Amino acid sequence: MTNPIDLRSDTVTTPTAAMYAAMTTAAVGDDVLGDDPTVKRLEQLAAERMGKEAGLFFPSGTMANLVALMTHAVPGEEVILERTSHIYWGEGGGLSRIAGLHPKPVDAPAGGLPVDEIRTLIVREDRYHAARTALICLENTHNARGGVPVSVAHTRAIAALARENQLATHLDGARLFNAAVALRVTPKALCDPLDSVMFCLSKGLCAPIGSVLAGTSLFIQRARKLRQLLGGGMRQAGVVAAAGIVALETMPERITEDHRLAALLAERLAKIPGLSVLPVEIRTNMVFVRVDGPQDGKQALLRDLARQGILGQPWAGPTIRLVTHYGITEEDVETTALAFRRAMGGMKCLFEEGSRED
Repeated sequence: MTNPIDLRSDTVTTPTAAMYAAMTTAAVGDDVLGDDPTVKRLEQLAAERMGKEAGLFFPSGTMANLVALMTHAVPGEEVILERTSHIYWGEGGGLSRIAGLHPKPVDAPAGGLPVDEIRTLIVREDRYHAARTALICLENTHNARGGVPVSVAHTRAIAALARENQLATHLDGARLFNAAVALRVTPKALCDPLDSVMFCLSKGLCAPIGSVLAGTSLFIQRARKLRQLLGGGMRQAGVVAAAGIVALETMPERITEDHRLAALLAERLAKIPGLSVLPVEIRTNMVFVRVDGPQDGKQALLRDLARQGILGQPWAGPTIRLVTHYGITEEDVETTALAFRRAMGGMKCLFEEGSRED
């Protein structure tokens, strides 16, 4: 059987030949002791790209985000973030269970945060009966809102509001390079006003492992201790850091192709009866497809697609998420669209029965 067309996530990418080569020849040392030269080089390169003083290599973005929260705020303090942000719903509740922080989620369908509303939500020291607001978090691109990029102007507005109120700011930039490419700006421009940023090497940049947290030298010094507390200190991590260096140096430019293919896929799927594509102002590498019809229509569709060698990610309600990435071709997109059309055609009777029951 041929390999499936895997559109579940951009985390399913495999390293490039250059990454494999770099990993086999990487100079290594014990990173917990500060002795790994390749990790140091990656952290320095990442910090420079983000316009920050220092960087810290992590096994995952989830751990990096958690450490950022723990570094910026103390247990009992409050974090303002978007209701569908990954930190709030997709990281196991770590912000409350481990960091001991109180989340204050707000709705922002466009992916950013409503500045005027946030201004009214900030809790200061004199409100002794309520958790003090300590931190505002953004996500860019915003996964659950369709992979939309958040603009430089909006980021600056949030940062300015935070500074006015002596709050820290953190960016979950898991797909920051996708946002930068889509908006035609540098990653630095999207995180420069913010206190810290995390970005993943293992998504659109297709390194096998790792994320980097960047901020001031003092912030990273404190974060390093918390990383160790959580078990994130690695030994000869230069083996995987080497792939991260190649990712930073060679992969951002090709992300444009992922976005082009996602737009093509959205265009093809929007023409299929029974499917609705979530509209976004600026398309990155995600397509969210709503399956009209009976409640079990999504699962039936996913099963049919899997039989045809197409893998999608089940999402909330009747929605499926499809993500383009390194390794997906235009032929794969056309094959996927054809598979969707076949599957929807085969499910026509099921959908008609569902509508009659309604």
